[in-house]
Amino acid sequence: MTDITRDLISDVEQFYYREARMLDNREYQQWLKLVTTDIKYRIPVRFIPQPDPKKKDTEAFLSVEQELSQGLAPDFRDENFFILSLRVMRAFKLNSWTDNPPARTRRFISNVEVLPSDQEGCYETFSNTMITWSRHQKDNHTFTAQRKDVLRVENGEFRIAKREVIIDWNVITGPSLSIFY
Repeated sequence: MTDITRDLISDVEQFYYREARMLDNREYQQWLKLVTTDIKYRIPVRFIPQPDPKKKDTEAFLSVEQELSQGLAPDFRDENFFILSLRVMRAFKLNSWTDNPPARTRRFISNVEVLPSDQEGCYETFSNTMITWSRHQKDNHTFTAQRKDVLRVENGEFRIAKREVIIDWNVITGPSLSIFY
């Protein structure tokens, strides 16, 4: 098991800042190089569950995990490398109404936490993201979420092998979830 050092945490933070810059600059093809070819990218639906009286007085009673779709409803996104590649290619098409004209985005990444993983050469990470989204000189939205990632070291570089995005909304009021988190 690899020790989690300040240098490692700093390297992970720099990776996430570079990823945010690429996405904000619409460098989607470059961003795609930051993910593994076997990536699992998921945005589960979030809902308000009925309280379970058996869990009363325990942390499980308030657990965020019980608010996630967990197979009970289709996820907002359940994608692999092929689907992410199609989304990247679509961004460059004139007839893609969700991407043309492109939105102006700004990503803020915080609360980066790095943990050892059971998988060799991988780290489990948690981070928060806030994305401002603006388009058509009138649509302005803010998306906030937690990201749960598995970063894999390949050829000395971090790659995103798994990403689960826990959006803070349970009702999506923004015009699209086509943005990359």
